[in-house]
Amino acid sequence: YTTPKHAFIMAFAPGSLSDDAAAWKGQSLVGVQQLDEAGLNLVLAHAERLRGQPRDKVLARQRGKILANVFYEPSTRTSCSFQAAMLRLGGSVFCVAEATSSAKKGETLEDTARSLACYADVLVLRHPESGAAKRAAVASRKPTLNAGDGVGEHPTQALLDVYTLCREMCGGIPAGGVRAALAGKTICMVGDLKHGRTVHSLAKLLANFDVALVYVAPAGLEMPAAVTDVVSRGTASQKSVDALAPVVADCDALYVTRVQRERFESQALYERTKGSYVVDAALLRTAKK
Repeated sequence: YTTPKHAFIMAFAPGSLSDDAAAWKGQSLVGVQQLDEAGLNLVLAHAERLRGQPRDKVLARQRGKILANVFYEPSTRTSCSFQAAMLRLGGSVFCVAEATSSAKKGETLEDTARSLACYADVLVLRHPESGAAKRAAVASRKPTLNAGDGVGEHPTQALLDVYTLCREMCGGIPAGGVRAALAGKTICMVGDLKHGRTVHSLAKLLANFDVALVYVAPAGLEMPAAVTDVVSRGTASQKSVDALAPVVADCDALYVTRVQRERFESQALYERTKGSYVVDAALLRTAKK
């Protein structure tokens, strides 16, 4: 696939989404490295403002706008969260599933994206292939949000995760932004880190902050080098261990992912690793208070 000459120019470069809100217009979010620290703080501060506003004031913001919710993988929470968000902002939503779309007749993702752009103002895409969201964004020339692309990234989930960490640890977004909220904290990521796109995005997003990242994974499901290489170029520290219990007492947050059966080549490999780590009341009694 080659980029059409008429394609809308989108800012996919690292740090291209910063604190100039006007520059975000028409842009897509396909990976967390598009945001620099100022851009991250801009998004979270805006979310905090919306959280405090009466529902009737929020409802008018996207009136007349339409979101195409395009999911080529099963989803409950992510799909519903995008639909609910758009409806609460006053917009409308239509949903597309691969099983009932023209993809079943051989239509390419790019052609589907171009078609949907005729009906919608923004696209949300969940797809089993890494890089699919960027392909759709280039083809559609409409803002596209990556709702998870294979084992690649899940940038909007990472934004929500950082927002949640800030609220739980500081009660909100402090004046110093994410840097002040998470300074000196240890974040432990547990489970299938090889296939877990949420942890891929979260680790990359935290790479340039004063945090310690601890990776706990079964053999063969460790955090990929493509992610640890990004983190190594930042200011966050990182280490990998194979046992959860010895590190729990040092962690400020546990981020626990499931072992994903659908990502394994065989049922036998899945059975061998499922249940490797269990977070229960007994374990949490040893956690940092």
